[in-house]
Parts: sequence; C-alpha cells; structure tokens
Amino acid sequence: MGAITDELSVVNQAGQAGRSAAAHRRWTLMAASLGFAVIQLDVSVVNVAIKPIGASLGGGVSALQWVVNAYTVAFAALILTAGALGDRVGAKRVFVGGFVLFTTASALCGLAPGLPTLIGARGLQGVGAAVLAPCSLTLINHSYPQSRDRVRAVGLWAAGASIALSAGPLIGGIMTATLGWRAIFFINAPIGAAGIYLTLRWASETPRSVHRRVDVPGQVAGVVALAALAAATIEGGARGFGALPVLAGYGVAVLSAVAFVGIEARRAHPMLPLRLFRSPTFSAATAVGLLVNVAFYGLIFVLSLYFQRQQQLSALQTGLAFAPMTAAITVANILSGRLARRLPPAWIIGGGSALLAAGYASLLGIQAGTAYPALVGSLVACGFGIGGLVPAMTSALLGSAEPSRSGVASGTLNSARQTGSVIGVALFGSLIAGRLVPGLHVALAIAVTLCAAAALCALAVRAGGGNPPGEDGR
Repeated sequence: MGAITDELSVVNQAGQAGRSAAAHRRWTLMAASLGFAVIQLDVSVVNVAIKPIGASLGGGVSALQWVVNAYTVAFAALILTAGALGDRVGAKRVFVGGFVLFTTASALCGLAPGLPTLIGARGLQGVGAAVLAPCSLTLINHSYPQSRDRVRAVGLWAAGASIALSAGPLIGGIMTATLGWRAIFFINAPIGAAGIYLTLRWASETPRSVHRRVDVPGQVAGVVALAALAAATIEGGARGFGALPVLAGYGVAVLSAVAFVGIEARRAHPMLPLRLFRSPTFSAATAVGLLVNVAFYGLIFVLSLYFQRQQQLSALQTGLAFAPMTAAITVANILSGRLARRLPPAWIIGGGSALLAAGYASLLGIQAGTAYPALVGSLVACGFGIGGLVPAMTSALLGSAEPSRSGVASGTLNSARQTGSVIGVALFGSLIAGRLVPGLHVALAIAVTLCAAAALCALAVRAGGGNPPGEDGR
C-alpha cells in the first residue's frame, strides 16, 4: 500500500509540474504578445491624432511628420542591435527594460508641453519598441521548445500584433474624441505594467550568448543613414528637393548607407548578415515588405490629413472611416493561413500586392468633395491586399533562413518594413505640404507603382524558402 501511495504522489507531483509549466508558457506568451502588440499599435494609432496634436502644440506638416517618424526611425534602426543585446544579456532582462523604457516614454509623450518634447519622447518610445520586438519572440522560442507548439504560439503572437496595428486608427480616433489626444499615450501605462508583471512573474530567463557582439559601427552608420534620409525627404517638402541642405542630407544618407554595407561585409559578427540576401526568397520578401510599407503607411498618414483637413472629419470620424479597412485586414489575416495550404506563397504575396495596387489605383480620382461611400470599396481592397500578403511574406522569409538565424531574419524584415514606413510618411507628407489633393494624387500614383513592383518581386519567392544561407551568416 505504501508503494502505491508513493507512486500516486509521484504522479500527482508530475501532473502539478506539468500544469505549472503550461501556465508559465501561457503567461509568457501573453506578456510577449502584449509587448509586440503595443509597439505595433503605436505605429499607427498616432495618425488620426495628428490634426488635434497640431492644433494643441502647433507646427506644420513637416513637424507633424516627425511625430510619426521619430518613433519609426528609432524602431527601424535599432531593432537588430536590440536583438543582439537580448541574446548577450538575457532576453527576459532586456525585455523588461524595454517595457519600462517604452512605458516611461509614453507617459512623457502624454505630458509633452510642446512638439520638441513630444518628438523626443516618441524617439525614446521607438528605442523601447526596438528592444521589445526581438526579445518578445526570443522569450516565446525559449518557452515553446516543441516546434508544433511554437508555431501555434508565434501565430497567436503575430495575430495580436496585426489586429493592434490595423485597429490603431480606429482606437486612436475613439480615444482622441472621448479623452483627448494625450490619452493615446497614457493607455500604454496599464499595458506596460501588466507586461512587466507577467514577465517578472512567469517568464524564464534565456541562456546568454557571450559570443554575440553588439555591432556599434554598423549601428551608428545605420541610424545616420535612416535619420538623414527621413530628414532630407521631410525638408524637401518644405524647402524644395533642390535646396542645398536637402541635397546634403541625401548625400549623408547615401554615404552612411554605403559605409553600413561595407562595415557589415567585413565584420565577423555583423548586425545584418549580408549572406542572407543570397536567398532569392529572402531578398524578395524583404523588398516586398519595404515597398508595400512605403505605400501603405505613407497613405495612412496622408489620408488621415485628407479626412480631417479636407473633409473636416473629427478624429473619431476619421478612425471610423478606416474601420472597413481594419476589418478587411483582420479577415484577410485569417484567410491567408488557409490559402497557404492550397497556394504557393508567391501567388498569395503577388496577389495581395496586386490587389493593393488596384485599390490605390481606384482612388486616383479622389477629389476634395468625394463622398465617403465612394471610397469604401477601395479601402476594403487595400485592407484585403495588405492583410493577405503579410503573413505569407513573413512565413516565406523565415523559411528561407536557417532556424538558428530566425531572429536575425525576423529582425531584418521588421527593420525593412519600418524603414518603409519612415520613407512613406516622409515622402508622401512632403508631397502634400503645398496642396493636399494634388499631392495625394501623386502619392497614390507612386503607391500604385511600388505595389506593382512588389507583385513582380513576389515572383522570386519559392515554396519552402529556397536555399538557406550558411552558418556563418555573412
């Protein structure tokens, strides 16, 4: 009888341990998902609050572009280095630090007395976002060692972020209308507190990789290149693209980009392993991510101003105007996974890019007094296009890299997409600096061209991702 009792005790303890491990995994996934969702939300939530922010703090279109781009410049430029820091120091420790920085910066945004303070705080938010994104995925990979469980967890992590990103304009509109524009930043405080608590309580620290180096020279060159590109493009709208300071800015951007490639090609532990781009699928997916984000987020910024300044819609009405597109993105995200079981990724990515191009082409006739119902079909088409192609693009890119390089591959795609957002807001915002509607027409024409180019790039994507690069990663 004693032996049976001992055996039952062992079984009970094993069952409790299993339930405890499952709880640790679930709550770690929740913390990681909160971190990724909140940074994606802040990519888009500010757009509909641009007019109220300008009315409250002053500043023209170029200053308001920096409210958006200070965040995305820091996010895009630092994400790869932040991932390396997480590997070296420990993802849990760095993730919590990123949440603290992001939450503190959000509070500073909400309290900002003027545009310079707001822009600086948005830059700090971007630094926190760059830390949260790669470390959230590392925590999930560590918590879900089984491939099947990990795929499901990553799917939930990505789905939450996608919903937050697409719902940003609607959430921003509702909060700005009911509580004021500062509320869109204060809402991050309870999310950050929950994320920090769950991480400290449930997440396990990841093994440290003491051999993973932080690529300081490459990082500096990357930040200078991206910041100079954004600054020159924004100033081009105000001063003219032939002005000497604008041309000098583009010169600095080009020289810094060349220096970045040279540095990465020579380093033993590069921030961005250039060998990854030897895979046609990796290169094509990265190019698609860059091109469609230039078009999509550039036009979200411009259309937000169109609705509020040209059609005199409130922030809430502007958020609601984007609601059909938000719903289409959510539905397309779900359908994309089902289509992936039946169709090659090139078809899904190319079809989504083509649908996005068609949606923008159908908006080319937009005028100051165009009735909103005439725009709904176009917005829905754009939502289905972007929502359908992103999951397939992400899956194809990750499949093209070795599992040991999945973090770098994911960081590269995120960096390319955020760089596209920076360029889109800077370029399209500059085009409308003089006259809104004519500038919008030019922006739409550029967007159609970029999305058509993305559809062509999709032809290089292969099922299974092609041949992964070698282990040295260069």
